[in-house]
Amino acid sequence: MAMEIEGVHRIGDKELFCKAWKPDEPSKAKLVFVHGFNDHTNRYHDLFSILASRGVEVHGFDQRGWGRSVTKPSERGLTGPTSQVIADVASFVRTQLPSEVPVFVMGHSMGGGEVLMLASDPAYEDVTAGVRGWILESPFIGFPKGFEPGSVTVFFGRLAGRLFPHLARQSALPPQNLTRDPKVVESLKEDTLIHDYGTLEGLAGMLDRTAALNEGRTRLNKGVRSIWCGHGTEDKGTSYEASKAWVARQTQIQDKEFKSYEGWSHQLHADLPENTHIFAKDVGDWIMARLGPDDAQLKPASRL
Repeated sequence: MAMEIEGVHRIGDKELFCKAWKPDEPSKAKLVFVHGFNDHTNRYHDLFSILASRGVEVHGFDQRGWGRSVTKPSERGLTGPTSQVIADVASFVRTQLPSEVPVFVMGHSMGGGEVLMLASDPAYEDVTAGVRGWILESPFIGFPKGFEPGSVTVFFGRLAGRLFPHLARQSALPPQNLTRDPKVVESLKEDTLIHDYGTLEGLAGMLDRTAALNEGRTRLNKGVRSIWCGHGTEDKGTSYEASKAWVARQTQIQDKEFKSYEGWSHQLHADLPENTHIFAKDVGDWIMARLGPDDAQLKPASRL
């Protein structure tokens, strides 16, 4: 059983809630996890516990504006601009670098798009160089078919984001669009840490990041070595087709894999009870296959 340790990651004057799932035995690898929109780290507990049972030490944090990093109502969805979002992710990844064991970075949904932006930003090449592999769960690279916002909506949304950046807007997917498990649907509805709000600045930034990835306007840093992406074919939160096309475009990466989950929904880690171990095993197997003796000697990343 994993040892769970809660703490705080301080960035400037802001404290972000963080948590670690540590194996009983010495760790074989570390996984830094970035959660999705309107979500928080504790909702991935089963996945993290299973990985920890295989020797993977997991570190996650509640992003600015989400989960237990929110200390008052005015902070709900207050993520800041993309530069702040990516700086927060980079700062948290740096807490695990350098490392005696290989470090992997994983992002779900919005978090998947964020880790790709980090991996593509030349300002963070030192971080990229210290990461053994990048894992994407249903990344937000495009909207699913039938759920795309109109061009007029997107235009005025971005304009409003510049004019009224901190104005909050309710923006959440119905829980039944996220998972096929009725119990998880109910837990999403009852979770008091899920507030359904994002600021116009944060929502506009997420749209811009998604467009940049979907349109091929980003390029992964040279230090990116390995990529794994899993996506459900019946995802109603992010685009299965866009993820598959993005991975196919990364012709410069020899070690890459796209895995389709036929009929699965958005939360692969909480799709159906009988599937939970399947997804966790796939992620764990991919990590374990990249723990060779040469991978322990990672290039140290400079600290903030």
